[in-house]
Amino acid sequence: MFTRLACWLLVASIPGTFSTVAAPLKVLIIDGQNNHDWKATTPVLRQILEDTAVFSVEVATSPPANGDMKSFRPNFSAYRVIVSNYNGVPWSDETKRAFLEYVRGGGGFVSVHAADNAFPEWKEYNEMIGLGGWGDRNETSGPYLRLRDGVWVQDISKGRGGSHGDQHPFVLDTREPTHPIMAGLPAQWMHAKDELYDRLRGPGGPDLTVLASAFSSKETHGSGEHEPLLMCRTYGQGRVFHTALGHGLEAIRCLGFATTFQRGTEWAATGKVTQKAPPLFPTADKVSSRTP
Repeated sequence: MFTRLACWLLVASIPGTFSTVAAPLKVLIIDGQNNHDWKATTPVLRQILEDTAVFSVEVATSPPANGDMKSFRPNFSAYRVIVSNYNGVPWSDETKRAFLEYVRGGGGFVSVHAADNAFPEWKEYNEMIGLGGWGDRNETSGPYLRLRDGVWVQDISKGRGGSHGDQHPFVLDTREPTHPIMAGLPAQWMHAKDELYDRLRGPGGPDLTVLASAFSSKETHGSGEHEPLLMCRTYGQGRVFHTALGHGLEAIRCLGFATTFQRGTEWAATGKVTQKAPPLFPTADKVSSRTP
């Protein structure tokens, strides 16, 4: 039988025909419960990652909210990075411990949109994502982050944690142009119609880096503040990328979302980014989207 190994050896023996190709990074997307349409968005998130050839992707779907959550025990350690498209009832203590050990031990984590609504009572999870919303979050959950004279500062004002105005296209401002996730992207770029999360609050911390923000206009019933929407941090030996973008298919198919999601996932997995920005990346005044 002409095995895969024999084929590899044959090709490797031909001068000029062999090049080392890194094995795809293994990704696990978690879904199964969400106040958003995870059944529609998870396949697109998966396709966005697989289209790069950088990743191989699997999906772990939880039981429904009234199901046996003790049976939900993904093998986190089998993957380089976990992507959460989950916002639902708490995981079992066993699963939470395994996830915490995974990230602290060097695993990557990516929180997508409403995943930052999840687990308001789980202290370590909120430390990972830095900022979260809804789930009865308020000033006891941590401060807001507010942009003052070009610097992000903590605002301990009382108030709700998490809201958004009308869905609409909006401009993202790149705040850390030299970070691997943002390197080479425009200073400003137009994102497709989406929920612009505002008034997120949480433990934050000095190592939470705001990569990009958007102004939440009062004309669209927003906060009247610049709101952090792309963030990253280290947690133990692991890395976390948090995108508050991605309410539905129109937002997820935006090339701005897709590119930062792809790059953020690679950075969470490896600490580096090898992917280049696509030539049709959005401009400051024009949305650019993937084909379905």
